[in-house]
Amino acid sequence: MPGQTHETTPPKVVVGWREWVRIDAVGVPWIKAKVDTGARTSSLHAFDLRTYEVEGRPWVRFDVHPWQVGADDAVTVELPVHDERVVRSSSGHEETRYVVLLQLVLGHRSVEAEVTLTDRDEMGFRMLVGREALVQGFLVDPALSYAGGRPEPTVRRRNWGR
Repeated sequence: MPGQTHETTPPKVVVGWREWVRIDAVGVPWIKAKVDTGARTSSLHAFDLRTYEVEGRPWVRFDVHPWQVGADDAVTVELPVHDERVVRSSSGHEETRYVVLLQLVLGHRSVEAEVTLTDRDEMGFRMLVGREALVQGFLVDPALSYAGGRPEPTVRRRNWGR
């Protein structure tokens, strides 16, 4: 038929409004994230953010606390700075943030995402997954939670400091 292609696209992965995400490349095996179609870019809670240069290019070093409660199992991450952006929060507050590229595993699909680094200490989730990541093959069902699977119970208990 005219206008049709014979290319096949992988099926969309259904995710819920909150999901467990893996960031294996930087040593974060699990982090609980809010899936947010209202946010353009993804965001990660970053502590002790420091910048430096490698061969004249800006890099950032920061700590990730993967658990909702506490700083156990903190991971230090060093990455090149991909960009700097002014981001407006849902409350209207503007903040300039560093952007890094991270390989995220969400619902058993691995995607590269632009991730802003910020203090999400007062937020309910250490990570937010935004539209730029979701457009890479995901459908969001807001009636679901953890449609992409969950880590074992010991990991889930650690998330709450138990």
